[in-house]
Amino acid sequence: MKDKTWLHDISEVVNGSVLKIIKNYLKLNPDADEDKVEQTIIKLIDIPKKPIGLIELVSDLDIETVTEIFIRINSKGVVLSQADFAMSKISSNTEYGGNELRKMIDYFCHLVISPEFHKHIEDNDKEFTKTDLYQKIKWLRSEKDDLYDPDYNDLIRVAFTSQFNRGKLSDLVSLLSGRNFEKRTFETEIAEQSFKKLRTGIINFSNETNFKRFLMIIRSAGFIDSKLIRSQNVINFAYILYLKLKELGVNAVEIEKFVKRWFVYSILTKRYSGSPESTFDFDIKQISHKTMDEYLKEKEEAELSDAFWNASLPRSLDTSVASSPYFHIYLASQVKANDKGFLSKDVLVGDLISLRGDIHHLFPKDYLKKNGYEQNKYNQIANYVYMQQEINIKVGNKSPSEYFSLLIENFEKSDERFSGINNQQELLENFRMHCIPETVIGNQASDYEEFLNERRKLMAHKIKEYYFSL
Repeated sequence: MKDKTWLHDISEVVNGSVLKIIKNYLKLNPDADEDKVEQTIIKLIDIPKKPIGLIELVSDLDIETVTEIFIRINSKGVVLSQADFAMSKISSNTEYGGNELRKMIDYFCHLVISPEFHKHIEDNDKEFTKTDLYQKIKWLRSEKDDLYDPDYNDLIRVAFTSQFNRGKLSDLVSLLSGRNFEKRTFETEIAEQSFKKLRTGIINFSNETNFKRFLMIIRSAGFIDSKLIRSQNVINFAYILYLKLKELGVNAVEIEKFVKRWFVYSILTKRYSGSPESTFDFDIKQISHKTMDEYLKEKEEAELSDAFWNASLPRSLDTSVASSPYFHIYLASQVKANDKGFLSKDVLVGDLISLRGDIHHLFPKDYLKKNGYEQNKYNQIANYVYMQQEINIKVGNKSPSEYFSLLIENFEKSDERFSGINNQQELLENFRMHCIPETVIGNQASDYEEFLNERRKLMAHKIKEYYFSL
């Protein structure tokens, strides 16, 4: 810090000569009010004399009660999450190595975002770097993948649910305290076993092979960028499923299929919105007591009927929200199919997404605005495509009938072409990749609504084929 108006080290005030400090401060800040400086420094010196309130809580209080106590004594009313209580319980335990587990969790979550943080750990926590736990997360120092960057809440939830077959984090705090749910007593053996199981869950979560294999599965489903994954609950449960099926000895090929299918199913049905803990709890118990194939078929038959694919999903695609999870699934289906960008001969949709390419309008925005369409209409996701910037510039504000006519006319004119597509057959194949009705070639503004309806149906059909191919 270079600002002279700040005291850079308050320990000098508390432990040093007050007069000397005031004198030096006024020398550096000649315009400062001498009386005000003196009063402020005296207040600073008095800090160690201030009483600190201490509230002791009995060990068997439930999380909701503790949260209420915290809110009442905290002027800002900050609500602690269940993960916060779990972390507090873990870190305060030295008998079963909870304090070391707490470090492992914290360091993993730092390293997964900032691999260079390993230097800070190795310079400032040399004791921990000698432990087996640090060796298990050290691989993150060279990890650059940011598809899934879990925080401590995510890590604890996944580790707990996959190991304990429970979804409510309040149960974790109780188990770490030794609670016997049946007898309503607290037993040392339960606390010891709970810490042991949690340790296993955290190690499994942090395992390099598990973590990378899981991300490879998610990528293989077309979700190659974190911006395509809007729900942390969905990816958390997908990892829970991966770890649980692996523990149950399910074949690796089957694990890959089930994880991909469940991941996309969860997004399609918004399974983990609302009250995710209860749903986590229900799902992990079902998966632990019946085969995954059986459970998945039950859910698909109940929630992914023909009515869903033919009516509900097209309605869900009727939105101007570009972050729509349904649009992201559609894009993932394009990535998995290795579809080319709109009017591109070689550049893939996946390349455009990875390189932060832009979404463009099939019916140009300004063209629709001039024809009386409002924002919620011209920004419909059924009007969106991933397109190379240079192609989009050439399209400009022309109607589809204009720019497609120009494209077709210039198939043979190398100096005037704005697309690598060479003939009508290649153009129609590109339409198929992007779920674009062939009639768009002659479309004007008056055809826009009909175009949207037709394209939504085609997009829904593509998503259906994609889902059942997983």
